[in-house]
Amino acid sequence: MQDIKWEQILRFRLIEVVVLWEGRLTTNHLCSAFRIGRQQASRDINRYLSLFDKPQLELDRSLKGYKPSKTFKPHFSQGTANEYLMLLHQQSQMVETFDFFKMGYAESTVLLVPERTISPVIVRSLIHAAREQRRVDIDYVSLSNPNIAGRNIIPHTIVNDGLRWHVRAYCELHGDYRDFVLSRFRNEPELLDKSEHGREQDDDWNSVTRLEIVPNPNLSEAQQVIVAEDYGMLDNCLAITSRNALVKYYIQRLNLCLDKDKLRLKPEAFQLTVRNLEEVQHQLI
Repeated sequence: MQDIKWEQILRFRLIEVVVLWEGRLTTNHLCSAFRIGRQQASRDINRYLSLFDKPQLELDRSLKGYKPSKTFKPHFSQGTANEYLMLLHQQSQMVETFDFFKMGYAESTVLLVPERTISPVIVRSLIHAAREQRRVDIDYVSLSNPNIAGRNIIPHTIVNDGLRWHVRAYCELHGDYRDFVLSRFRNEPELLDKSEHGREQDDDWNSVTRLEIVPNPNLSEAQQVIVAEDYGMLDNCLAITSRNALVKYYIQRLNLCLDKDKLRLKPEAFQLTVRNLEEVQHQLI
């Protein structure tokens, strides 16, 4: 594979990531990602297929695209859930990354925490269900119920909360929209019929709250200046507009303290709080 150009490696990587985790690859994936024509995309897929003795992809006419073969094995990608989910995150942030290559110009490192184990078949099923707004019969475990329990959900969005990945979905058992941690799904989900409970009906997802983040007022004035500069605040305030369903994750991720006693007793441990406390607390009920 020495004669493969670096731009083709990028396309081959995308081929593997998409087909493994979404279960369906079309020329449109390459056309949209790299702004190339359909003929070039077809040549890239055929070129990728020609590199291996055993078939990597299978053409499935019912899917109108390719699916991973039984002998599929990633060669240009890592084959991890985090790789695919971070690709989604980078796409949403319009960030281009070339971390696949070792450029060797500058020393840098990233703290890599252990990834939670997530099965491709689970992600594929959830994405399929979300795309078609279908019910899914899943097996799930939680700290409150460690035993595997079945339930039906209707997923609509995969979310990264800064530390882990979960799916936002309507839960028929509880009759509301909830977050389900991807690593806590068990066995293979079963796709069922379509449902009326989609993204549009998720009020907490479609409504927003403004978080007015400020330095802990119990810090000294000089300390507050440092904290404000850390976060690029204007007039000692960082305003973030968040979906209501995600407010609690901003609070956890940024270690925002809403307890006035803690803010007073341990100001250096809790450096950030919110100015519009009542509005934010209302979203946590």
